[in-house]
Amino acid sequence: MTSATQLKIEKSELSTNELIIHFREKCKICGHHRIMHDNSGKCEGVMNKPCTSGCDQFNSE
Repeated sequence: MTSATQLKIEKSELSTNELIIHFREKCKICGHHRIMHDNSGKCEGVMNKPCTSGCDQFNSE
């Protein structure tokens, strides 16, 4: 993690635990964690396997 990213996290007053919980949320559509989705919500899959569900928008469980 860069120092700039670390500073943003510290300024946001979010704890590491809160960030982990946020990114561990699963998508109702494809079942993958939020962290597997890009900025627009499209699922990029897990590891090197693309998502085949056609999930183009993260929808939290």
